[in-house]
Parts: sequence; structure tokens; C-alpha cells
Amino acid sequence: MAAPASGPLPRLRAAGRFSRRGAAAAYDRLGEVVLGGEAPAMGSRRVRALHLAFLQQRVQAPRLGARRWLSARPAHAPRMEYQDAIRTLNTLQTNASYLEQVKRERGDPQAQLEAMKGFLERSGLKVEDLDQLNIIHVTGTKGKGSACAFTERILRNYGLKTGFYSSPHLVQVRERIRINGQPISKELFSKYFWQVYNRLEESKVSEHPAMPAYFRFLTIMAFHVFLQEKVDLAVMEVGIGGAYDCTNIIRKPVVCGVSSLGIDHTSILGDTIEKIAWQKGGIFKPGVPAFTVPQPERPLDVLRERAEKSSCQLYLCPDLDAFEEDGKPLPLGLAGDHQRSNAALALQLSHTWLGQQGYLDIGELKAPWLSSELPAKRSPPLAPVFKPGEAMLQGLQEAVWLGRNQVLHHGPVTWYIDGAHTTSSIQACVRWFRKAALNEEKPADGSEVRVLLFNVTGDRDTAALLKLLLPCQFDYAVFCPNFTEVSTVGNADQQNFNVTLENVLTRCLQNQSHWNRLMEAKEGTDPWLSASPEVEGVAGWLKQAPLHGPQLFFPPSARPLNANSLVFPCISKALQWITQGRDPHFQPPASRGLHPHPAASSGAVLLKEAATIQVLVTGSLHLVGGVLKLLNPSLSE
Repeated sequence: MAAPASGPLPRLRAAGRFSRRGAAAAYDRLGEVVLGGEAPAMGSRRVRALHLAFLQQRVQAPRLGARRWLSARPAHAPRMEYQDAIRTLNTLQTNASYLEQVKRERGDPQAQLEAMKGFLERSGLKVEDLDQLNIIHVTGTKGKGSACAFTERILRNYGLKTGFYSSPHLVQVRERIRINGQPISKELFSKYFWQVYNRLEESKVSEHPAMPAYFRFLTIMAFHVFLQEKVDLAVMEVGIGGAYDCTNIIRKPVVCGVSSLGIDHTSILGDTIEKIAWQKGGIFKPGVPAFTVPQPERPLDVLRERAEKSSCQLYLCPDLDAFEEDGKPLPLGLAGDHQRSNAALALQLSHTWLGQQGYLDIGELKAPWLSSELPAKRSPPLAPVFKPGEAMLQGLQEAVWLGRNQVLHHGPVTWYIDGAHTTSSIQACVRWFRKAALNEEKPADGSEVRVLLFNVTGDRDTAALLKLLLPCQFDYAVFCPNFTEVSTVGNADQQNFNVTLENVLTRCLQNQSHWNRLMEAKEGTDPWLSASPEVEGVAGWLKQAPLHGPQLFFPPSARPLNANSLVFPCISKALQWITQGRDPHFQPPASRGLHPHPAASSGAVLLKEAATIQVLVTGSLHLVGGVLKLLNPSLSE
């Protein structure tokens, strides 16, 4: 039963509350945030009332009975509902907590792998068992998921039963574990989840009382699924880094791959591309062939040195045009010029795997590797060029990887969706978007509106990423957290216990302030926000007041905002404003009680009357997942 209207509103996380008065004060401050501008007193009260009602509708969901999903020994484990399994999984922490754990263990990184081996053994497997999986192990900063998707699709075309482990998921956790390209069913997920969870729970002893964290658990579960479902091979994508990633308990992969390197996860992997390359090269194994796409000189040297020390045969992938005949580009299922290097890597990985396993003439593959050792201070030799078979060509063309360079047409609204979140991937995203948008048929009257929907998480440089997006010439920039709704009580797949509404909205405000300053600078006027080096974005003007619940902040209204930027509390509200009822998946925003901010009001008119609306969604795979969940409800089934 829902809590009474006079009772406290549940806080938007696993525990804790904030009072009605706190929520009222918070949304008094959020009034201009939601629609991007400053509110007169009456407008602020109206927005406050609107969003208090919104919170009551979304947050006061029926309570779960006695947290039954925390039970370690369900009466009928295989029949437990999928959502119950996911809720229990969520108690093992989410990725942000795992990163903190890795940081704490960084002083003894080898202990991370030893701990993972211990968890694996407690689940009933030994590392030797993983040798049966004929693994393709892939790391990289950007493109590793796409390279894996190409590789898996190619090998499936040879009639092989494939397993594919990736992260993160977009809509449902089971997307991370795939068989023959499809996420495992909810029934299969529940079966293996409870099987592994109960074994780990029952094997707790004083020496090993812990449970593996979220990502470690899913990795162990994936190994169980692939072994028991008897796949012919498993494509394993590294989570973070390589050397000390929990997937690196793999002893004998068939082949390894490294996609494009860049700067990301600096608090874990290091703050230079050379340090990151060292981590990525940690997946190399003695006698196991490895391939990398072209890299900058210094990180490539690091990879070569890592390969030499590991007695690993490292090769550089030839460009994709080396495999093309008569100058005709190979058609790819994934859009964007940057996918060509991922496809080239996939060709080498799949070709090598087929040769090592006896599906192709192995002599053709071994010949280059029997040459002299890699000379010092030289680039790795080029991998052999071969004629791709029909199954390979078809695999490249049929590969699907949602949320990466994806275009969806919904009437007058065209969605350009890409989970880019690093400097190099945002640059690639911009090139893809500008080319794709240019190819769209232009309206005769020229009434086209471009909107950016953006969020970013972690320790990434928001200002640097947003600056790269300026050439896209957006009419409006919209910022929101990665929540599909303010409350995710009804969907455990979307729950994140490591963030609060306060934290994520503050980050959105920081993103907005960076954008406003960039727009002011672009127009040749002084940004109205302080440029103090000690504080970035909203940190220089946070207006705080004691609240019983989470504190929400907004910029002081001494001067108006010139940039057309808006902040919404969740994805669904942002999409409602962007589409203005013109996409059948979304109701138009309620007109009653909306704050009359100029950008929101004038934008609503333009969006309603525009012949076409082009929306780029980028900055976070989690944001992309939330948008896809709303645009395509079948992904949640």
C-alpha cells in the first residue's frame, strides 16, 4: 500500500528519507532547474507543487514485502522471479562501488585476481575449467564492445554456438550474458543466478566471509552459463583495464585483441595513455596470438613491450581497405567510420580463432608467427591479409550493437544515439552525427531543430567533452540524470544505490553551467559564471540552505542565462519536452503549472512547429540505455 499523503516521501535510494518540507524546499530551488530559468515567486510555488505531486506519483510505490528478495536460500530458487534475482544482485553493489573497491586494493593488485579465483572456486569452478571455453579476450578504451559484436556475429555464421559477455547493460542486466547473440532468458538468468549465489552464500567461512561485488559476480555467473550451456566459444569483453580486471583469471584464451586506446577511468588505470596501455596489455598470455588496431606510437611501444615480456605474439591489424576488392568498401552493420578499425580487429580475431581451432588452414595462420622475434623498438608486424569468406562478410554486415551510432526515426523526430563518453569517442560521434544528419532529407521550409541530450558520469572532463560537441550547432541542450523516472522502484535493472537525486542533479547543473560558459564564449561575450580555478561549474555559486533531505542547488538569478539549456529530473520528462507530443511514445508535457522560462516556452513552440527534430543522445551508455528503454518498450520484455 502506498504511504499516506501526509507521511514522509521515500528517498530515492535503498535507505533514508527526506521530509515533505525538505522536498518542498528542494523543489523550490529546482523550479528553474527543471525548465532552465529563474522563477518568480508564484512560478516557483507552482513548480514546487507540480514536482511534489510528481514525486508522490512516482515514489510512493507499494512496498516490497519484508525484503524477501534478500533471502539467500529461496524455497524454489530456479523459479524465483527475474526482478527478485536482480534486486539481490544489486545488494552486491554496483559498478561505482566496485571502482572504489578496486582503488582500495590498488596497493596490492595481484590480490584482486587471487580474490576472484577464490570466489570462482567457492562457486564450484576452477580456473582450469575456463580453458574449455575457447575464449576470445578483448580489451581497449573505445570500440571493444563493437569489435566483440562483430567477432561474435562472424563466428556464429560458421554454425558455432557462441557466448558473449559484455558490459554495461543498456536496459536489462541479462544483456551482459548472451548466447548466440541473444541475451539469456529471464528464466535462465534466474536459474544460474540463484545457483551461483547460493553456492557463494553457503561457502562463507570466517576466512572468506565476503561475497563478490556486482561485476565480479556477473563474470563468475557468465562462466557458469557458458560452461553449462556448452558454448563452442566465449567472447569476453574486459570490464576495466585488463591486467587486474576480474576477467583476467582466464589462463589460456585462444586469441586476444586490443581496440583503440584513450584516456578513461584515470583514477583506476592511470592518468597517461602509456599507463593505460600497460594495463590493457596485461591480458596478453604466453604463446597466445594478440592483435591491436593502429595506436599512437608511445602506447603501441608499451603494448609491444608487454607482449615481449609475456612471450606473446602481437600483431598490428591492417586497415580494412586491405580486405576490400576493386575499391568497394565492405558494408558494416555498425555505422561510423571509426567502426572500420573495430571490423578489421574482428576479422583478425575470428580468422585466428578459426585457424587455431582447425576450421581454417592453420598453416596459413602460423607462417608469419614462425618468423624472428619482434625486434626492439619496432612496431609489431602487420597481421596477414586474407580473403574474407562469405560468412565473415555477412557477419560484418549483420552485426548489431544497440546504443552505438544508432538512428531511430519516429515521425518528425529522428534520434541519433551513441554512448560515447571519452574524448576520442565523442570526436567520432560528432563526425558520425554531422554526416548522418547531413544525409537526412531537409524540410522545404528549413524548420529544423537540433537538440542535444547529454549526461556524463565518473571522473570524466565534462567541459572538454561538451566543447567537442559545439560544431553540431544545437539549438537546445538538455541535461538530465540517467534515471528513466525519478523513482526506479518498479525496475530493479535500473536501480543504482550509489547515487542520490541530489548528487545527480548537481552533476547535471555542472554540465549545464559548462555548456552555458561555452556558448557565452562562442558568442564572444564574457561568461557570467566565475572562472575560478579552484571551483568548476556550480561549485562557485552553490546556494545552500539546511534541509532535512537532499540539497538541490540552482544558480543565483542576478543575471539571466543566455544559453538555451534546460535541466530535467529524469529522462522521461526530458523526452516529453523534446518531443512535445510528436513522438507517439511520449505524452506532451503538462501545460498546467509549468514555469514560463523563455527557453522552455519558445523552445516548445519551435519544437511543435518544426518539420524535423534531430536529437543527439550521448555522453553515457547508461543515459542511452534509459532512452532506448523508453523509445522501444519491447527491450524491457
